[in-house]
Amino acid sequence: MHQAGVRDVDFGARVSIVEPCNLYGCRIGDDCFVGPFVEIQKDVSIGARTRVQSHAFICELVTIGEDCFIGHGVMFINDTFSTGAPARGRKELWRETVIGNRVSIGSNATILPVHIVDDVVIGAGAVVTKDITTPGTYAGNPARLLRVRK
Repeated sequence: MHQAGVRDVDFGARVSIVEPCNLYGCRIGDDCFVGPFVEIQKDVSIGARTRVQSHAFICELVTIGEDCFIGHGVMFINDTFSTGAPARGRKELWRETVIGNRVSIGSNATILPVHIVDDVVIGAGAVVTKDITTPGTYAGNPARLLRVRK
């Protein structure tokens, strides 16, 4: 049996977490907030001043920049089912996600393995399936650019 909890976490200064949550083998930067019912898996890195709201799931191979907002129920995915089925623990089939600085991701968005540049807003419920290389606001399934950030 596996127990939920907080273990082997590299915490920065002044981090706030609300339990219950499941954090293990990850790095949380200075002045971050992690809400209840969040899971952050090993080898995840979260930059300073980032907020992760309740019920978010951040899987292995995710890097999130500084000053980000991860809304309620946001799901990160690292298995693309590239063989037509789940990787079933074969980590060589998993892919990374890199989120830039000042990225806000709305509630219930799903983020597949992508790279997202700085200064992006992802609307609630969006499904990000491709890299985002232009700062702006994105929404929909699949997520598409609504407005370029100036």
